[in-house]
Amino acid sequence: MSLKRKDRPLYLQIKHIIKDRILHGVYPLDSVIPSEPQLEKEFGVSKITVRGAVQELVQEGYLEKGSGRGTRVVRNTVTSKLSKWKHFTEILVEEGHKIRKQWLGLQQVKNEPGSKPFELFGPLCLKLRRIYYLNDVPYIYYEHYVSPAVDGLEDDELDGRSLYELLEEQGITLDKLRDEFAAELPSAEIADMLKLKEGTPVLKRTRYSFDGQGQVAELNFGYYHTAMQNYVVNYEA
Repeated sequence: MSLKRKDRPLYLQIKHIIKDRILHGVYPLDSVIPSEPQLEKEFGVSKITVRGAVQELVQEGYLEKGSGRGTRVVRNTVTSKLSKWKHFTEILVEEGHKIRKQWLGLQQVKNEPGSKPFELFGPLCLKLRRIYYLNDVPYIYYEHYVSPAVDGLEDDELDGRSLYELLEEQGITLDKLRDEFAAELPSAEIADMLKLKEGTPVLKRTRYSFDGQGQVAELNFGYYHTAMQNYVVNYEA
């Protein structure tokens, strides 16, 4: 995997990629991650760079190093700044599912008057698309919209990264979320990406992410093939 050799230290890029693999079940709980030589070969970096990435994940409680036993995954959930509840994908990973995400690209788009992106960001914004696979089957399609003022996002930065981490690197810290749910027939393009039969409804989630000033910093639409897997929320006292 090629890394972006500017702006951010390589060890941090590798850290984020490994962490994302842990959170999405590529490296399951109690499994041993690839050895340092394997990671060096995969990312084309030095032993010191790989060790720096692994050490940060050890300090954050995701990994545990054992003499002669490799480096083991000991935590696969993240504490959200926005909520004490677990993310939906975290719940699925805990139940033994594997989640894989694929970024489909980033582009500047013209918003149609009257559309939600137009109302929030004006005539232009950045659009990011991705698809999530549940046990290697297409399951969720996402469209993200952010202000065109967000500078420096590039296609080659998206693989293995969280959009919210990228926004934080831009100085945009999210303070709260609002979710809206509806049943909807997807467009032919989305139905094709999710491998749906014609006329199959999906759960559509519209999410508004607000910054500390109460302004919408990011809008996204998620289309869930809930006939394959229900949308799950766990509540605790």
